[in-house]
Amino acid sequence: MYLVRRHWRGRCNRGRIDPCTRTGGDVDATGGEIILVVYWAGGVHTGLRVARRRRGQQRKNTAPEIVEAVRMLACKCTDDVIAGILTRNDLRTANGNRWTRQRVTSLRNHYGIPVYRPDTCEAEGWMNLTQAAALLGISPKTLRVAAERGEIEATHPLAEGPWLFKRAILEREEAKCLVERVRRRRSYPTGPKYPQSTLFESMT
Repeated sequence: MYLVRRHWRGRCNRGRIDPCTRTGGDVDATGGEIILVVYWAGGVHTGLRVARRRRGQQRKNTAPEIVEAVRMLACKCTDDVIAGILTRNDLRTANGNRWTRQRVTSLRNHYGIPVYRPDTCEAEGWMNLTQAAALLGISPKTLRVAAERGEIEATHPLAEGPWLFKRAILEREEAKCLVERVRRRRSYPTGPKYPQSTLFESMT
């Protein structure tokens, strides 16, 4: 049995029901509850059972999909950029606030997500859509369509956000096949090969 903090006794007194002389309690480890006993003036006491928060548990937690999106975006984006992407996708914090750089940084630190570093990004081979398309020598639209079809492995954490590619993936055989198909289409464009006579061509 232990005494409850003084400010809780003050709250009981401010209730104006009847002044309480002291409060005590115990912990039910099995049921995950705190058992409180309020001793009122006159000898009456009241028992209360309150759910106990586990160690490390918070009242409100950020949605797991947001945490994973930040984990992936941090490979290529700064906290400022990540905050803008989350806001553009109409995502909020656990408390319903808009994302800012400070809140993204706090989330990363809480979940142990490394901060974006250009040298680490370069070493791991992370590239955005524009960079990956330039590496392959094709248009960003062609690469995006291939990624949407599953022809090229890519990461797209959020609908209104960047596509992420790894250099090692772009050096695989499926990427080479995609580039070859694009080159063949360029070599043999659709449409008539030779100009045709027009309806109003002179008959003389």
